[in-house]
Amino acid sequence: MRKTWLVFAVATGFGAVLVYPYLSLDIADSRLDVRDGVQYSVLVVHIFTATVALVLGPLQFVPKVRARKRLHRTFGRVYLLAGVVPSALAAIPVAVWSGRPLTQVSLTAAAVLWLVTGGLAYRAARRRDFAAHRTWMLRNYALTFLAVTSRVLVPVLLLAQAPLGGVDPASATALIPVGQTLGWVVNLVVVEVLLRRGQRPATRSPRRTKRFATRRDAPAA
Repeated sequence: MRKTWLVFAVATGFGAVLVYPYLSLDIADSRLDVRDGVQYSVLVVHIFTATVALVLGPLQFVPKVRARKRLHRTFGRVYLLAGVVPSALAAIPVAVWSGRPLTQVSLTAAAVLWLVTGGLAYRAARRRDFAAHRTWMLRNYALTFLAVTSRVLVPVLLLAQAPLGGVDPASATALIPVGQTLGWVVNLVVVEVLLRRGQRPATRSPRRTKRFATRRDAPAA
């Protein structure tokens, strides 16, 4: 529960930072190079809708929200239809316009996986397979959280250069595509590890099991 709220707080903070430069809707304030108003408009759609998904995503895993089915469904539909779907569709041209081959391939792949996992989560919910629905939603939000992870990894990669001869801030731009790629890969790997751990049956130590059996089989006084 606390971890969910921590993720929510981090997502909200990063979301505010991401969306702030675009609140003015002034192309001159864009943090990414755009050639014209069309590219800027697509970028704004991508960022605003990604922020919606980023902030709403953790709320889907809050027990009190999940217990209120109507609220949970409403949040889920807004998350997918006003967040994931438009942001993923806009991410593809934004990636292509970047001009960086790794960004073009990586973010396009992430966008497609974002749509696929969202669709599978929705289909599982329609079938009332809520265990599968939760699993696919976790994978989907792992892709959403790329917006955070990629921006954390770039400075980490910069600092990793220190033992190799010092930190070169000028290489930050070159590391952005690497951070974008590692961001969603690392997120998915972490989620898969957590899911596999959650699927392991609980086991008791042989000593504890033997002691329990002895107590159970002992005659009553």
